[in-house]
Amino acid sequence: MPAVIAATGVVKSFGEGRAARRVLDGASLHVHPGEVVAILGRSGTGKSTMLHLVGGLDRPDAGSIAIAGESVTGVSERALSRLRRTRIGFVFQFFHLLPELSGEANVLLAGRVRGASPDAAARGQALIDQLGLREVAGSLPHQLSGGEQQRFAIARALVNDPPVLLADEPTGNLDTRAGAEVLRLLRAGAEEGRAVVMVTHESAAADIADRVLTLRDGRLVP
Repeated sequence: MPAVIAATGVVKSFGEGRAARRVLDGASLHVHPGEVVAILGRSGTGKSTMLHLVGGLDRPDAGSIAIAGESVTGVSERALSRLRRTRIGFVFQFFHLLPELSGEANVLLAGRVRGASPDAAARGQALIDQLGLREVAGSLPHQLSGGEQQRFAIARALVNDPPVLLADEPTGNLDTRAGAEVLRLLRAGAEEGRAVVMVTHESAAADIADRVLTLRDGRLVP
């Protein structure tokens, strides 16, 4: 089975001239459907940078990245935007829910963008029920607990049924119980056939992974 995430020889630097710093130096990452890969590393080593490049939120200086057989590198912004909408779900440490919309509206909004799955609205409602959020679906983000906000964020990430789920420190702002529930949901996402990549510094998060990679000297190593 081919890898749904295929990143090879990825290079990324920040700054210019003598101040330039290469955070990724030939990093490669291949993840198959149904697999959870955790990326560990010291703060500032480039873990989140790698995730953002794989997800098409930034562009590498060199190397190639493909998602579900579609190139992420060397394509137009329009193509990249479509790829993010249809192929990739994002879960972030700080949730990034729109504060003026209810939890339910945040989920359903992701299903209304151009190119969204035609059954996104029904899927969004089903996810809200499955994640135990129906009673708080009409609440604004500031009225929700951290665990509830992150579950809404996961529902939003899954509403278009993407083959790839990328999570950047998804339990970083949660207590132990809420964090454990989020990790269970990420694991369930892989069991539905998705490729899941998670950046984390928490051992409990790494424990659910099929593989754990460490970013060291700009490369991912076992």
